[in-house]
Amino acid sequence: MRPIALVLAVTLGLTLVPLSPEAQQPAKVWRIGFLGAETASTNRHFLDAFRLGMRERGYVEGQSITIEERWAEGRSERFHDLVAELVQLKMDVIVPISTPAAREAKNFTKTTRLPSVTWKPHGPVAQFAGKWLELLVDTIPQLSRVAILWNPSNPSNASFLKAVQSSSQSFRTTLLLHGVADASQFDSGFRAMADACAQALIVFVDPITVRHRARIVELATKSRLPAIYGFREFADAGGLMAYGPNVAGACRRAAVYVDKVLKGAKPGDLPVEQVTQFEFLINLKTVKALGLTIPQSVLVRADEIIQ
Repeated sequence: MRPIALVLAVTLGLTLVPLSPEAQQPAKVWRIGFLGAETASTNRHFLDAFRLGMRERGYVEGQSITIEERWAEGRSERFHDLVAELVQLKMDVIVPISTPAAREAKNFTKTTRLPSVTWKPHGPVAQFAGKWLELLVDTIPQLSRVAILWNPSNPSNASFLKAVQSSSQSFRTTLLLHGVADASQFDSGFRAMADACAQALIVFVDPITVRHRARIVELATKSRLPAIYGFREFADAGGLMAYGPNVAGACRRAAVYVDKVLKGAKPGDLPVEQVTQFEFLINLKTVKALGLTIPQSVLVRADEIIQ
């Protein structure tokens, strides 16, 4: 499970979309649009990672590039207007960092007959979503009832659910589905988990859960539910365990592709990279707060133990 300096993560919708013919021509100052699914206050480190990647390739903001950032604030319906705004501002490249954002960018460039990078709104989901339940089972003896906190309206979550359901059959566990459409439903969701005698929790990666990760972690700890999440940001916020791709690393890696596009490469000719390795984190403080004993066989698999 060793982490790598990640890749262009099409499973996360990290896609480059050239927005004008000028993207193929030399220019003194390139204009890059960065489109995030959440708010700058919660996910600015993704943009910071992308900026670092551009600096590593010799670009200097204000001299050779400018970056226009836009944030959907957890509302996928905003992506259309945000992409339209970036097009109006004559961006040379747009970098969406979520699947819905990338889908909207691609659809928009189709309607305007502008070139786009071909991408697939799926990836090796089973490689990491199926691992969530496996890690919980290895951590908690005789685990049989596992709650799922998810947003059913997000199409991407169907792939997560299918992978976890397949894993649950192998481990003979019962899944307790608790759908949430907004943060106001978290409290009732956790009460329902308690009523259903859930023994552990899997939180699906979603704009709602990522944006409100601190609240979810707080409720999981208060409910004494051992939980596993899909991004390291949850473990950094106090979540017990996280297993999945490093999004910030993928944003940093995206700069490699932006660099190639700005230097004249055709997006369709660039190889599509996918996440093939993932990182596993354990938050030791939360382990102690929950009164758990993590088996040594699980501890040695962790890429990072947060003290």
